[in-house]
Amino acid sequence: MWQLLAIQILGSIIVFLLLNFINPTLARSALVCVLCPVATAAPVVTGMLGGSIGRVASFSVLSNLSVALCAPAIFALVSPDSQLSFLEEFATIALKVCPMIVFPLLAAFLIRILTPRVHASLTKAAPITFYIWSVSLIIVVGRSVSFIMAEPRSYWPVMTAMALTAGILCAIMFAIGKSIGRRHGDAITAGQSLGQKNTIMAIWMATTYLDGITSVAPAAYVLWQNMFNSLQLYRRMKQEHCHNSNA
Repeated sequence: MWQLLAIQILGSIIVFLLLNFINPTLARSALVCVLCPVATAAPVVTGMLGGSIGRVASFSVLSNLSVALCAPAIFALVSPDSQLSFLEEFATIALKVCPMIVFPLLAAFLIRILTPRVHASLTKAAPITFYIWSVSLIIVVGRSVSFIMAEPRSYWPVMTAMALTAGILCAIMFAIGKSIGRRHGDAITAGQSLGQKNTIMAIWMATTYLDGITSVAPAAYVLWQNMFNSLQLYRRMKQEHCHNSNA
Protein backbone atom coordinates (compact mmCIF):
# COMPACT_ATOMS: atom_id res chain seq x y z
CA MET A 1 0.00 0.00 0.00
CA TRP A 2 2.80 2.41 0.85
CA GLN A 3 4.56 1.54 -2.41
CA LEU A 4 1.46 2.54 -4.37
CA LEU A 5 1.17 5.78 -2.43
CA ALA A 6 4.83 6.63 -3.06
CA ILE A 7 4.38 6.10 -6.79
CA GLN A 8 1.28 8.28 -6.78
CA ILE A 9 2.93 11.23 -4.96
CA LEU A 10 6.55 11.04 -6.08
CA GLY A 11 5.63 9.78 -9.54
CA SER A 12 3.60 12.91 -10.23
CA ILE A 13 6.63 15.10 -9.50
CA ILE A 14 8.93 12.94 -11.65
CA VAL A 15 6.50 13.02 -14.58
CA PHE A 16 6.22 16.80 -14.29
CA LEU A 17 10.00 17.27 -14.29
CA LEU A 18 10.43 15.00 -17.33
CA LEU A 19 7.72 16.67 -19.43
CA ASN A 20 8.34 20.25 -18.32
CA PHE A 21 11.19 20.53 -20.82
CA ILE A 22 8.77 19.64 -23.63
CA ASN A 23 5.73 21.70 -22.64
CA PRO A 24 4.89 23.11 -19.18
CA THR A 25 1.12 22.83 -19.74
CA LEU A 26 1.48 19.21 -20.82
CA ALA A 27 3.66 18.56 -17.77
CA ARG A 28 1.10 20.03 -15.36
CA SER A 29 -1.72 18.04 -16.92
CA ALA A 30 0.30 14.82 -16.58
CA LEU A 31 1.11 15.66 -12.96
CA VAL A 32 -2.59 15.92 -12.13
CA CYS A 33 -3.30 12.52 -13.72
CA VAL A 34 -0.67 10.74 -11.63
CA LEU A 35 -1.29 12.69 -8.41
CA CYS A 36 -5.04 12.12 -8.58
CA PRO A 37 -6.24 9.74 -5.82
CA VAL A 38 -8.00 6.45 -6.39
CA ALA A 39 -11.58 6.61 -7.62
CA THR A 40 -14.45 6.20 -5.17
CA ALA A 41 -15.90 3.66 -7.61
CA ALA A 42 -12.72 1.55 -7.57
CA PRO A 43 -14.01 -0.83 -4.85
CA VAL A 44 -17.06 -1.61 -7.02
CA VAL A 45 -15.00 -2.52 -10.09
CA THR A 46 -12.41 -4.34 -7.98
CA GLY A 47 -15.10 -6.49 -6.40
CA MET A 48 -16.52 -7.37 -9.81
CA LEU A 49 -13.04 -8.38 -10.97
CA GLY A 50 -12.49 -10.61 -7.94
CA GLY A 51 -10.15 -8.32 -5.99
CA SER A 52 -10.26 -7.16 -2.39
CA ILE A 53 -12.88 -4.46 -1.84
CA GLY A 54 -11.65 -3.80 1.70
CA ARG A 55 -8.06 -3.14 0.62
CA VAL A 56 -9.11 -0.74 -2.13
CA ALA A 57 -11.44 1.10 0.24
CA SER A 58 -8.64 1.45 2.80
CA PHE A 59 -6.22 2.71 0.18
CA SER A 60 -8.87 5.12 -1.10
CA VAL A 61 -9.01 6.87 2.26
CA LEU A 62 -5.22 6.97 2.57
CA SER A 63 -4.79 8.13 -1.03
CA ASN A 64 -7.31 10.97 -0.82
CA LEU A 65 -6.05 12.25 2.53
CA SER A 66 -2.46 12.15 1.26
CA VAL A 67 -3.43 14.25 -1.74
CA ALA A 68 -5.11 16.76 0.58
CA LEU A 69 -1.83 17.06 2.48
CA CYS A 70 0.61 17.05 -0.44
CA ALA A 71 -1.28 18.78 -3.26
CA PRO A 72 -1.00 22.35 -1.87
CA ALA A 73 2.80 22.16 -1.75
CA ILE A 74 3.02 20.47 -5.16
CA PHE A 75 0.72 22.99 -6.84
CA ALA A 76 2.67 25.83 -5.25
CA LEU A 77 5.82 24.47 -6.90
CA VAL A 78 4.38 23.98 -10.39
CA SER A 79 2.23 27.11 -10.29
CA PRO A 80 4.24 29.79 -8.44
CA ASP A 81 1.84 32.55 -9.53
CA SER A 82 -0.96 31.08 -7.40
CA GLN A 83 -2.77 33.70 -5.32
CA LEU A 84 -3.66 31.24 -2.54
CA SER A 85 -1.49 30.55 0.50
CA PHE A 86 -0.51 27.04 1.55
CA LEU A 87 -3.12 26.96 4.33
CA GLU A 88 -5.84 28.26 1.99
CA GLU A 89 -5.06 25.62 -0.63
CA PHE A 90 -4.91 22.89 2.00
CA ALA A 91 -8.25 23.93 3.48
CA THR A 92 -9.93 24.10 0.07
CA ILE A 93 -8.78 20.62 -0.96
CA ALA A 94 -9.52 19.16 2.47
CA LEU A 95 -13.06 20.54 2.32
CA LYS A 96 -13.46 18.79 -1.02
CA VAL A 97 -12.05 15.49 0.23
CA CYS A 98 -13.88 15.22 3.56
CA PRO A 99 -17.47 15.22 2.25
CA MET A 100 -16.54 12.71 -0.44
CA ILE A 101 -14.33 10.29 1.53
CA VAL A 102 -14.09 10.89 5.27
CA PHE A 103 -17.73 11.61 6.07
CA PRO A 104 -19.12 8.56 4.20
CA LEU A 105 -16.49 6.39 5.89
CA LEU A 106 -17.50 7.63 9.34
CA ALA A 107 -21.16 7.12 8.44
CA ALA A 108 -20.42 3.54 7.37
CA PHE A 109 -18.68 2.80 10.67
CA LEU A 110 -21.56 4.29 12.66
CA ILE A 111 -24.16 2.31 10.71
CA ARG A 112 -22.19 -0.89 11.18
CA ILE A 113 -21.87 -0.35 14.94
CA LEU A 114 -25.25 1.19 15.78
CA THR A 115 -27.57 -0.53 13.30
CA PRO A 116 -26.19 -3.94 12.24
CA ARG A 117 -29.43 -4.88 10.47
CA VAL A 118 -29.32 -1.79 8.28
CA HIS A 119 -25.67 -2.52 7.55
CA ALA A 120 -26.53 -6.08 6.49
CA SER A 121 -29.29 -4.82 4.19
CA LEU A 122 -26.99 -2.29 2.57
CA THR A 123 -24.33 -4.96 2.06
CA LYS A 124 -26.81 -7.14 0.16
CA ALA A 125 -27.65 -4.19 -2.08
CA ALA A 126 -23.99 -3.56 -2.99
CA PRO A 127 -24.43 -4.55 -6.71
CA ILE A 128 -26.66 -1.48 -7.16
CA THR A 129 -23.58 0.71 -6.73
CA PHE A 130 -22.37 -0.50 -10.14
CA TYR A 131 -25.35 1.10 -11.86
CA ILE A 132 -24.92 4.30 -9.86
CA TRP A 133 -21.29 4.37 -10.98
CA SER A 134 -22.38 3.82 -14.61
CA VAL A 135 -24.72 6.82 -14.52
CA SER A 136 -22.08 9.07 -12.96
CA LEU A 137 -19.59 7.90 -15.60
CA ILE A 138 -21.93 8.91 -18.43
CA ILE A 139 -22.35 12.37 -16.89
CA VAL A 140 -18.60 12.90 -16.42
CA VAL A 141 -17.73 11.73 -19.94
CA GLY A 142 -20.45 13.95 -21.41
CA ARG A 143 -19.20 17.02 -19.57
CA SER A 144 -15.61 16.27 -20.56
CA VAL A 145 -16.43 15.94 -24.25
CA SER A 146 -18.49 19.14 -24.12
CA PHE A 147 -15.56 21.01 -22.55
CA ILE A 148 -13.10 19.78 -25.18
CA MET A 149 -15.39 20.66 -28.09
CA ALA A 150 -15.81 24.20 -26.74
CA GLU A 151 -12.07 24.94 -26.87
CA PRO A 152 -10.59 26.88 -29.86
CA ARG A 153 -9.02 24.85 -32.65
CA SER A 154 -5.63 26.40 -31.92
CA TYR A 155 -5.56 24.34 -28.71
CA TRP A 156 -6.31 21.04 -30.43
CA PRO A 157 -2.66 19.95 -30.97
CA VAL A 158 -1.75 20.35 -27.29
CA MET A 159 -5.07 18.80 -26.24
CA THR A 160 -4.35 15.82 -28.48
CA ALA A 161 -0.93 15.48 -26.85
CA MET A 162 -2.58 15.61 -23.42
CA ALA A 163 -5.11 12.93 -24.37
CA LEU A 164 -2.39 10.61 -25.69
CA THR A 165 -0.21 11.28 -22.64
CA ALA A 166 -3.16 10.44 -20.38
CA GLY A 167 -3.55 7.12 -22.21
CA ILE A 168 0.13 6.28 -21.76
CA LEU A 169 0.04 7.22 -18.09
CA CYS A 170 -3.12 5.15 -17.59
CA ALA A 171 -1.42 2.07 -19.04
CA ILE A 172 1.69 2.69 -16.92
CA MET A 173 -0.29 3.15 -13.70
CA PHE A 174 -2.26 -0.06 -14.19
CA ALA A 175 0.88 -1.98 -15.22
CA ILE A 176 2.94 -0.80 -12.23
CA GLY A 177 0.07 -1.47 -9.84
CA LYS A 178 -0.46 -4.99 -11.14
CA SER A 179 3.29 -5.66 -11.05
CA ILE A 180 3.47 -4.65 -7.39
CA GLY A 181 0.29 -6.57 -6.60
CA ARG A 182 1.61 -9.82 -8.08
CA ARG A 183 4.39 -9.81 -5.50
CA HIS A 184 1.72 -9.86 -2.79
CA GLY A 185 -0.69 -12.17 -4.59
CA ASP A 186 -3.30 -9.52 -5.46
CA ALA A 187 -2.62 -7.96 -8.84
CA ILE A 188 -6.22 -6.88 -9.43
CA THR A 189 -6.52 -4.88 -6.22
CA ALA A 190 -3.19 -3.09 -6.62
CA GLY A 191 -3.81 -2.43 -10.31
CA GLN A 192 -7.17 -0.77 -9.63
CA SER A 193 -5.80 1.13 -6.63
CA LEU A 194 -3.10 2.80 -8.71
CA GLY A 195 -4.73 2.91 -12.14
CA GLN A 196 -8.36 3.80 -11.51
CA LYS A 197 -8.36 7.51 -10.68
CA ASN A 198 -10.88 9.91 -9.19
CA THR A 199 -10.97 11.92 -12.40
CA ILE A 200 -13.77 14.17 -11.15
CA MET A 201 -11.40 15.45 -8.45
CA ALA A 202 -8.55 15.63 -10.97
CA ILE A 203 -10.60 17.84 -13.28
CA TRP A 204 -11.61 20.01 -10.33
CA MET A 205 -8.01 20.39 -9.14
CA ALA A 206 -6.81 21.25 -12.65
CA THR A 207 -9.45 23.93 -13.22
CA THR A 208 -9.07 25.34 -9.68
CA TYR A 209 -5.29 25.53 -9.29
CA LEU A 210 -3.84 25.24 -12.80
CA ASP A 211 -4.73 26.34 -16.33
CA GLY A 212 -8.23 25.29 -17.36
CA ILE A 213 -6.83 23.50 -20.39
CA THR A 214 -4.90 21.10 -18.17
CA SER A 215 -8.21 19.45 -17.29
CA VAL A 216 -8.22 17.86 -20.76
CA ALA A 217 -5.74 15.20 -19.63
CA PRO A 218 -7.80 13.92 -16.67
CA ALA A 219 -10.92 14.19 -18.85
CA ALA A 220 -9.25 11.91 -21.39
CA TYR A 221 -8.07 9.65 -18.57
CA VAL A 222 -11.76 9.00 -17.84
CA LEU A 223 -12.14 7.39 -21.25
CA TRP A 224 -8.89 5.44 -21.15
CA GLN A 225 -9.39 3.93 -17.68
CA ASN A 226 -12.98 2.94 -18.35
CA MET A 227 -12.14 1.36 -21.69
CA PHE A 228 -9.55 -0.70 -19.81
CA ASN A 229 -12.03 -1.52 -17.04
CA SER A 230 -14.62 -2.55 -19.61
CA LEU A 231 -12.09 -4.87 -21.23
CA GLN A 232 -11.20 -6.37 -17.85
CA LEU A 233 -14.86 -6.91 -16.96
CA TYR A 234 -15.53 -8.51 -20.35
CA ARG A 235 -12.63 -10.91 -19.90
CA ARG A 236 -13.77 -11.70 -16.36
CA MET A 237 -17.31 -12.49 -17.52
CA LYS A 238 -15.97 -14.59 -20.38
CA GLN A 239 -13.76 -16.59 -18.01
CA GLU A 240 -16.66 -17.18 -15.61
CA HIS A 241 -18.88 -18.28 -18.50
CA CYS A 242 -16.24 -20.74 -19.71
CA HIS A 243 -15.76 -22.05 -16.18
CA ASN A 244 -19.50 -22.57 -15.70
CA SER A 245 -19.78 -24.27 -19.07
CA ASN A 246 -16.96 -26.68 -18.24
CA ALA A 247 -18.49 -27.41 -14.84
